[in-house]
Amino acid sequence: MRRALAIVLACLAVACGGQGNVIPPGTAEPDKYLFTRGNEELEARNWLNARTYFQRIVDGYPQSPLRADAKLGIGETYLGENSSESAVMAVNEFREFLNFYPTNAKADLAQYKLAMSHFQRMRAPERDQTETREAIREFDAFFERFPDSPLTNEVREKWREARDRLTQASVNVGLFYFRAARWYPGAIARFREVLAEDPDFSRMDEVYFHLAESLARTNKEAEALPYFERLLSEYPESEYGEETRQRLEALKNPAPPASPGAE
Repeated sequence: MRRALAIVLACLAVACGGQGNVIPPGTAEPDKYLFTRGNEELEARNWLNARTYFQRIVDGYPQSPLRADAKLGIGETYLGENSSESAVMAVNEFREFLNFYPTNAKADLAQYKLAMSHFQRMRAPERDQTETREAIREFDAFFERFPDSPLTNEVREKWREARDRLTQASVNVGLFYFRAARWYPGAIARFREVLAEDPDFSRMDEVYFHLAESLARTNKEAEALPYFERLLSEYPESEYGEETRQRLEALKNPAPPASPGAE
């Protein structure tokens, strides 16, 4: 009975995913077998199974030429799970890869994935931006360390998205000053800061409009005009276009003051 129970339990273990620890007898290159199976599971998005195969290579085959790629694969499985907990593990795996294999041919990919581990945890602009800043920092490290990487264009797109998120958080503060507090000097300072720190912000038309309006509402019409004009020039399809045209017309052709005694 005990022997039969042991056999049943062993079969259940294999059926439940234990096959990640099983290498067919007579396999000439067991590390290659594990790596191939790991990639198959990774492609199928079976993160835990893939990680089991890759971890077996890292732990059991220290001299394998596939060990670095397996280490990278482990990070990919955590990144694929896309949870707060798994993102922390992904950061650890990619950092270890870069520490152990700084000159590896895939070090640029590891740096990109390290940044993406933070990128996946970015929060909305009105929330805490710690992860956004971390993502930008790691993207910047990528540009510095791997200027000729074929991944550069893809990384730059993600960097722009993260930078927009961080800048939008700053813009939202300015919008609060403008709309809710009606503290236009504070809004002006915040919008000018955005212009200086992130001139390529994707929603700069929003900044131009509210900066110009804040200036106009503090009797600085001459300073407001160029921003309204830049909005129309650089963003002809902007949602602020029609209102901007109206404001320009009013600023350039102000109504004459009422005559004394006029009814």
